[in-house]
Amino acid sequence: MGRNEHPSRCQRISCDCANNIAAAWIIKGHAVLESNHSILGLVPGDRALVIAPHPDDETIGPGGTIARLAADRIEVHVLCVTVRSAPMWGGRSDPATRTQEFEKACAALGVTSSAIAWVDETGELDISNRRRALVDLIERHEVASLAAVRPQALFIPSASGFHQDHQAVHAAAFAAARAQPPGLKPTSHLVLGYRGAEERWSSHNEPWWLHVDTSNYWHAKEEALRAYGTQMRTAGPRSIRQIQLMDAAAGSSLSWEYAESFVPYRIAC
Repeated sequence: MGRNEHPSRCQRISCDCANNIAAAWIIKGHAVLESNHSILGLVPGDRALVIAPHPDDETIGPGGTIARLAADRIEVHVLCVTVRSAPMWGGRSDPATRTQEFEKACAALGVTSSAIAWVDETGELDISNRRRALVDLIERHEVASLAAVRPQALFIPSASGFHQDHQAVHAAAFAAARAQPPGLKPTSHLVLGYRGAEERWSSHNEPWWLHVDTSNYWHAKEEALRAYGTQMRTAGPRSIRQIQLMDAAAGSSLSWEYAESFVPYRIAC
């Protein structure tokens, strides 16, 4: 490929790390996409499924990417696994309030459909002990699942999350995403892991080699974050300012204003 030539869908850069070959895909900015370019190899009418352990995870990690996909007429469906009634630092988690926040945030991002699967009013549900049920949920939920959506792209929590619910949902989603013969079960050709709020503090290092330019979509992500009044903090990794700085840092090395980074578990074209 010559210096002035551009790939029709996306630019691929091969990386060699610890003897493992991986792919870093640098997705062009929105202005370039308007000239028949696509984001993540997806085209209008394609579908993406986002698996979120709790309300707000879909926004903190991939919110800008969700907004960009929706703006490019990609259907985005969000499955939130659980919300529970429980004490939390700074207050108490109320399922009704958090459900309203989730719906408002999804509307701000342009989500096509969304659902919360398990609403726990007792605070006794431990999803880390329900691995088989989690896999079934991700595979077969009636509104937002692999069977219901048949997504070309699947976004899941990364393996680097230390929250027990995030670890359980990652393991279940990774298992559910395993490739199957055509016609047997939907197999997403793109499986990406997204960040949680506190995952810079982690003992698990993953290859965050896929970056999406979200410069034009920070306003939508910020609106969605503000919907989570009970979850955002005035300082620290759950503050809107800190999340903005993280996205700015991700974009700075690529000369973008903002970006979101992902772990590419599977890219099949």
